[in-house]
Amino acid sequence: MGAVRGRRRAQPSLSLSAAAAAIPAAPGLALSRRGAYGRVVIDVAQLRYFREIARLGSMSAAARALKVRQPTLSVAMRQLEESLHTTLLLRHRDGVSLTAAGVELLRHAEELFAGLDRAVAAIAGLERDLVGTYVLGCHESLGAYFLPRLLPGFLREAPEIVLTLHSASSSEVLRAVVEREIPFGVVVNPASHPDLVILRLFRDAVDLFVVADADAPTPAGAAFYGPEGCFTDDLAVAAALLRDRPLMFAGRVQECAWLMDQLAERGLVPRRLLSCGDFELVKSLALAGVGPAILPRRIAAYGHEGRLRRLHPGLPIHPDQISLIYRADLPKTRAAVFLKDALVRCGQQMPDVGVA
Repeated sequence: MGAVRGRRRAQPSLSLSAAAAAIPAAPGLALSRRGAYGRVVIDVAQLRYFREIARLGSMSAAARALKVRQPTLSVAMRQLEESLHTTLLLRHRDGVSLTAAGVELLRHAEELFAGLDRAVAAIAGLERDLVGTYVLGCHESLGAYFLPRLLPGFLREAPEIVLTLHSASSSEVLRAVVEREIPFGVVVNPASHPDLVILRLFRDAVDLFVVADADAPTPAGAAFYGPEGCFTDDLAVAAALLRDRPLMFAGRVQECAWLMDQLAERGLVPRRLLSCGDFELVKSLALAGVGPAILPRRIAAYGHEGRLRRLHPGLPIHPDQISLIYRADLPKTRAAVFLKDALVRCGQQMPDVGVA
């Protein structure tokens, strides 16, 4: 064990590796922690100098390799030793050697610089490669018909992007994007916000539906939502269904309340209302023939195309805009741009549901 000049003191505990992944490799950057001797500040440049001196075993050789003057190294090493309250280097005629404290510091310094190298490589990879971890927020009912169109191709083309799904209401997804909890959201009728980019993806409409006979003819395309695709064109028949069967709706969705107000203004007040927790339950009950239901057209269609029909062509609808949202300051890594473009492309390819 090498000698230590002056009075020996207990060595402060060093844990430099824990900071490695969190800081960039920049000259003059300081690591700081509070130990037995108060706050200890270590300049990363000093650690680089120390590592090179330890590698070459010579102050003069290290100065040449680092392209700095030897007095600069001497001052930096003295400051480093003073910060740590110990001796790190033993100077002798043939060069320098490490004390026990120097050996311990070198071990932690190597961990630190290895961590910095990994951080730099990872950051470069994010900018250059299709890699990264992202969270996409959307409501379960919206995701049920949108995500099956998005994910197969996306996962095949970008297997190194880890995508996690966050299910919540549109208002909750918007809040999470604004507060940087998640980077992307697909939402219905988003309110404008100064920090958000809002890209329109496709249209939908909240409408009144009822289950049709399995053998009923099914018009193709947008015509399905026109008069020929409706359950009835007789308003008296539609009114009787609303009167005699419970009207099912998602109680927490504002568009449903708006639609029921519109029905009331037309004198079409259902005798019985059945409030459900979400659109999926509403749809299941409608398919079982329980009664008419208030549903977005795309939710009514997916998985059971043609089974649920618009009740009547003259009844009110609530148009919806489905949009992609993300913060304007979202880092434009290659993976983030790829995911954004995939979401926009998928939205633009959604089939028409007869909403202008």
